[in-house]
Amino acid sequence: MSGFRTKLAILAAGVMLSGCMQATTYQAAPEATLKPTDKVQLAKARYAKVAPAEPFRRAIVDYHRKEMPGTIVVDSDNHYLYLVQDGGKAIRYGVTVGEEALAFSGIARVGNMAEWPKWTPTADIHKRIEGLPASVPGGIDNPLGARALYLYQGSRDTLFRIHGTNQPEYIGASISSGCIRMTNEDVIDLYTRVKQGTVVVVLEPKQGDSPYNSKMALQGGGGSPMMQ
Repeated sequence: MSGFRTKLAILAAGVMLSGCMQATTYQAAPEATLKPTDKVQLAKARYAKVAPAEPFRRAIVDYHRKEMPGTIVVDSDNHYLYLVQDGGKAIRYGVTVGEEALAFSGIARVGNMAEWPKWTPTADIHKRIEGLPASVPGGIDNPLGARALYLYQGSRDTLFRIHGTNQPEYIGASISSGCIRMTNEDVIDLYTRVKQGTVVVVLEPKQGDSPYNSKMALQGGGGSPMMQ
């Protein structure tokens, strides 16, 4: 009898834990968001079109934090970008983020947006990587990929970006020069859903609430101030 009760207790605990975990529905970025120019550029891609590992694929998830719908939230620790939706949901994208010493955290806004942007390496990037050109024209071989969202604090350009990548194999890693990279298909999808002035919250280290972080899952997610 005691063995039967033990099994019931284990089953009940499993049900409780599953209720705390995020419900996840994986969905590829809709092709309807691609413009004719996007299709032409993506067809010319010379990089390997590697799909991100399943945990980092675009998904619709339950969202328990307190940011307003329309807010972008970046969880650098867990390599996720969330676009908060109505009804306790969010679109979650896998991202590549900067190495710890190069990472940005704080609250910013989308100060500018560009399609197939040109890339102008900063002086700091030139110091770290020799031989770079002064600028690279927009296109599929450009490191910024298909879209770029430029993060500002007030009128100041933070020099951090949310942008596409021609290295999709690194989605879920921390290797960039501080910027937040997404697959080109995902960043095009995100671009169509936000506008200039959108609030961007880049969480401090250890403030994320990934479903793969058991401590945060049991707590039902972290909290942060309501964005106005």
